[in-house]
Amino acid sequence: MITFIICLTLLVAAYFIYGRYLERVCGIDPKAKVPSETLYDGVDYLPLPRWRTFLIQLLNIAGVGPIFGAIMGACFGPIAFVWITLGGIFLGAMHDFVSGFILVRHDGLSLPEVIGKYLGKGVQQFIRVFTIFLLILVGVVFMRSPASLLNGMLPEIGYWWWLGIIVVYYFIATMLPIDKLIGKIYPLFGAALIFMALGLLCVIILGDYSIPELTADNWRNFQPNPEKLPIVPALFITIACGAISGFHATQSPLMARCLNNEKECRMIFYGSMISESIIALIWAGVAMAFFHGTEGLIAALAEHGNDAAWAVNHISTTTLGLFGGFLAMLGVVAAPITSGDTAFRSARLIVADIFHIEQRSIPKRLAIAAPLFAIGIIMTFIDFDVIWRYFAWANQTLSLFTLWMIVVYLKQRNRNYWIALFPALFMTYVCVSFMFVSDQFFGMGPCTMAYILGGVMTLVVSCLLLISARNAKKTIA
Repeated sequence: MITFIICLTLLVAAYFIYGRYLERVCGIDPKAKVPSETLYDGVDYLPLPRWRTFLIQLLNIAGVGPIFGAIMGACFGPIAFVWITLGGIFLGAMHDFVSGFILVRHDGLSLPEVIGKYLGKGVQQFIRVFTIFLLILVGVVFMRSPASLLNGMLPEIGYWWWLGIIVVYYFIATMLPIDKLIGKIYPLFGAALIFMALGLLCVIILGDYSIPELTADNWRNFQPNPEKLPIVPALFITIACGAISGFHATQSPLMARCLNNEKECRMIFYGSMISESIIALIWAGVAMAFFHGTEGLIAALAEHGNDAAWAVNHISTTTLGLFGGFLAMLGVVAAPITSGDTAFRSARLIVADIFHIEQRSIPKRLAIAAPLFAIGIIMTFIDFDVIWRYFAWANQTLSLFTLWMIVVYLKQRNRNYWIALFPALFMTYVCVSFMFVSDQFFGMGPCTMAYILGGVMTLVVSCLLLISARNAKKTIA
């Protein structure tokens, strides 16, 4: 358990140490006007209490990501602890904090619009399409997965009825002002996510459980098929939300429009990601401990179709009883629903920003939301495995564009851009090499040539992005 405790301590300490350092790098100004003040519209731009904004942001970015991803990532072995911890501190939380701050400084504009200001118009056009596609994918994934779970619990209602209910709810949540539904009930779900994780933390610390240590002997890939799922790059794609996720930056504009002061950025953006990493660390540790090691976890999942939702329910009800079962249901059903609706809401705001359509009036919101939901509903008929397979890679790919945007932003202001440069290069390599290694794309497997091509393409992509950034008009926030 020593490895687990060290990682947990580092994550908590990072919020106070590295988080404060990032505040200085960004140049947080408590006296600066924020979007909720300068662009108030009562729908998307309006101030919310800091604690409420934090819990909404946590739930928006989390969903089941730090739970399901951490459980599946734990199948790689204790090395997953290292990625969750270092990735969460230096990649994910930095990515969320600095990009969130930049979005605040740019009036809470949608991510593609701000990326375009720093990486050029060509990149902007690509990211507009790519981000909307990703958000619809997220929405579809989080339509179908909770509908399937609810159908398993109450099959007499029927899968398609459950799906219809979720779609209707998504549409209402996307259309309503953010303080009417999301602002009222999402903090409760966010708090439940935290309480469930803390309850499990107490169980593994006080109970008769043993979390595997990271040693020289088990610094390896525990997957039964390591040739198909090599640590580099599969681990970094499998555990996304607990370490770094491009989806997060698409959600940050929602809360960037609700801040009361720039000083809130560290808690809302850096703090929510650190919290998510802690949740992921706890679930990875619990999954290994509950099934008596990584091999036991792999065997148990294999018996149940590699269903992470089964593992969540089984672990929670066994360790936390009836209350744990309720929280498990909340985690595997409510959490993805609350990420799915904000995905569609973010897509609506991106389209509105692209075409400069004000969102005060209901007809204009409806004109954007209706086509997005029509596309999403059509995509529910596509094989779920296909959607999920490309969703995970697209999610991480978006993060590399956001990281390069951060590099350019900091470089233009003569600030420490190295904090983003190394993560940008790393995530570019992860996403590009995955294309060569994975059978989802070129299917070369973890061979030397695949990794060499990944390195070459990383340099090509990085250079192209920097050239595009150099040609872009320099913007001062």
